[in-house]
Amino acid sequence: MQRRNFLGRTGIAGAAAAALSAPALAQTSALPEIRWRCASSYPKSLVTIYGAMDQFTHRVLELTNGRFNITLHAAGELVPPFKVLDAVQNATVECGHTASYFFIGKDPAFGFGTALPFGLNSRGQNAWVYEGGGDKLLEEFYDGYSVKHLAVGNTGAQMAGWFRKEIKGVEDLKGLKFRVGGLAGMVLERQGVVTQQLPAGDLYTALEKGVIDAAEFVGPADDEKLGLHKVAKYYYYPGWWEGTAHLSLFVNSKAWAALPAVYQSAMRTAALEAVTWSTAKYDVTNPQALRRLVAGGAVLRAFPKSVTQGAYKAANDLYEELSSKSSAFKRIYAHWHKFRNEQIMWQQFCELPFDGVMNSLAQGGRGT
Repeated sequence: MQRRNFLGRTGIAGAAAAALSAPALAQTSALPEIRWRCASSYPKSLVTIYGAMDQFTHRVLELTNGRFNITLHAAGELVPPFKVLDAVQNATVECGHTASYFFIGKDPAFGFGTALPFGLNSRGQNAWVYEGGGDKLLEEFYDGYSVKHLAVGNTGAQMAGWFRKEIKGVEDLKGLKFRVGGLAGMVLERQGVVTQQLPAGDLYTALEKGVIDAAEFVGPADDEKLGLHKVAKYYYYPGWWEGTAHLSLFVNSKAWAALPAVYQSAMRTAALEAVTWSTAKYDVTNPQALRRLVAGGAVLRAFPKSVTQGAYKAANDLYEELSSKSSAFKRIYAHWHKFRNEQIMWQQFCELPFDGVMNSLAQGGRGT
């Protein structure tokens, strides 16, 4: 595929490149100076999640020659972490930095913008959104909530979190008080887990005081900063509920429509850069943090097959149920499900065998 054609079709980098050419930038002095506020669901201590959005705001300012200034406010400074979408819809703020799946209580279709259990990995999610038709489906859905949506980060595949006791089978999940977000909580509830949704800044205290028995967030780099390893020693993988996780920027629809086209293009460009940067940043910092955590006493454990197999069945049952209740979920899921299966087929011949060969060689095997 020719790069020019690819950029043109995505409507992201191609449109931005045209809109932000030298002549356009030279004319920005004739464009209005605009000041927005952005409320985040995340604390500043999360240097990759929050940092990606911080880079986004600075990049927008740069691309518009300092005329479009978005000030970023950490969780709780303007609105509570889980009220960010409401604040954007109500125009309390012009935009909000969060994760779409925090809002599945409004409609389970909000899960698709971040991650679904047993879903796409990072490459697959990016492919679905930017080239596979996912963006159009999500755009239609978010229009019903009077918001524009841009992905502004990608965590990559996540860990399954920190547990105060070992999980040897499905029976150990019964009554387990677990901080877990999105549709994963609905899946785990079917296995007897008592789920809670807590913001990142509350996880350490909740674990320490026994309010919860386990907590997942992202991966080693963020988990280390949150101090979760100090209050729970078993570190489980894989995070089957988040083979990827897109972070979300919600923009009030009227505020978006009022922007000059060049400012909209600047936001699209900065958002795509944030997705690329955050994935790279995690791939650098997570291995380093994992080594420190294990050296400090963290005990790595894989979920037993009985747990993952049971969860997979529960997830499929849940998706059928949600499809019968939400027309938006049903429409997006049909497209997403077909795309996911196509990705699974392809990756068994490219990424998966390559990773397997490299792991075998690194462990002293023959790479077969």
